[in-house]
Amino acid sequence: MDLLKSKNSVLNIDGISLKKLALKKTTPFYLYSADQIKKNVLAVKKALGAKNNLVCFAIKSNSNLNIIKEYKQYGIGADVVSLGELKLALKAGINAKKIVFSGVGKTSEELSYAISKNILLINCESQNEVELINKIANKRKKVVNIGIRINPDIKVKTNKKITTGEKQNKFGVSTTEFYRILNIRNNYKNINICGLSVHIGSQIKDLLPYKKLLSSLDKILIKLKKINFNLEYLDLGGGMAIPYFKNEKKFKINELGKLIKNFNKKNNLKLIFEIGRYLSGNIGIVISKVIYIKKIKDRYFIIIDAGMNDMSRSAIYEAYHEIISVEKRKGKFSKKIEFVGPICESSDTFGLYKNFSKLKEGDFVCITNSGAYGRSLSSNYNMRPFIEEIIIKNKKVQTIRKRQKIENIL
Repeated sequence: MDLLKSKNSVLNIDGISLKKLALKKTTPFYLYSADQIKKNVLAVKKALGAKNNLVCFAIKSNSNLNIIKEYKQYGIGADVVSLGELKLALKAGINAKKIVFSGVGKTSEELSYAISKNILLINCESQNEVELINKIANKRKKVVNIGIRINPDIKVKTNKKITTGEKQNKFGVSTTEFYRILNIRNNYKNINICGLSVHIGSQIKDLLPYKKLLSSLDKILIKLKKINFNLEYLDLGGGMAIPYFKNEKKFKINELGKLIKNFNKKNNLKLIFEIGRYLSGNIGIVISKVIYIKKIKDRYFIIIDAGMNDMSRSAIYEAYHEIISVEKRKGKFSKKIEFVGPICESSDTFGLYKNFSKLKEGDFVCITNSGAYGRSLSSNYNMRPFIEEIIIKNKKVQTIRKRQKIENIL
């Protein structure tokens, strides 16, 4: 989080001491910054030319209603992948004509609801889905705008669990299948194929995969012009990385914007972006308390009260977040330390550190950059309640989701 600062060795956001806040609250809890949301949105819009294009927030990255409302006030749309996310986006006040519906397994119930709400695009990921939409639209006597998601078979250097654009991935159709669907489009009287959609993965750190993607799309668009097929929308997905540790480089989003602008000069399409992590990753942190410090032969276990059910990215993806002390003490641990949670799983670990500053039981630590795929991946595993979510806005602290009570789970 860019706005996370240290004052008198204590972390603060907007002048609010995180130590004082933690002492008033039940830990662990999520803490977000409205100012960071604004900063991220403005940076993305500037880089990607949002005056003419549509930036959609990937709801799956952060499903808090109040967070989505923050994005909505800046004209951001929504990328949804389920009926629940679609209803959530609409409840947040996002215009239906700024919503795209993606996902490989949309049910007839989900598609019927999306069609009834006249959303901007349903991005289809198989011919079967195209046929189902046509059938539902026919019953409703409607013509539905759809996009076809292609799988461009582009390899990216990222976690294998978040690659989505290689031929072995379940997402989208091959270019051959895409042309086959176009060739029989006259069979589908109740759909209008007006969009092309791609998404090649997540946490992509360099520009090369995007260059390959744009080159691949260029060839497709040239072929479409030759057969006099006109697209209106091109959904380029998202996937831009954020740094999870201070020594990691920031993604060159302005350079990506230049590449996309040059690409679209000759195509003049309305561009759509589905961005989750890059908009929300650094807006939130988890504040957790040190319960025990347990010494073994080669390390200290720092046992905190946040578990993998609260913030599961480390357990699922082995993707670690930098952890820092809320209040930095003098001196350092003589051995390496490992931050672990209270869950009865060995995968409930948040990373190893060397030369970490001293901690005491009862101290607070901060799991940084937890705004994306943090709360939205949380669970009640081990019968643990969902933790409180708080936002700092206009230098005021506001609860935007209360801590769940165990009685409510029971």
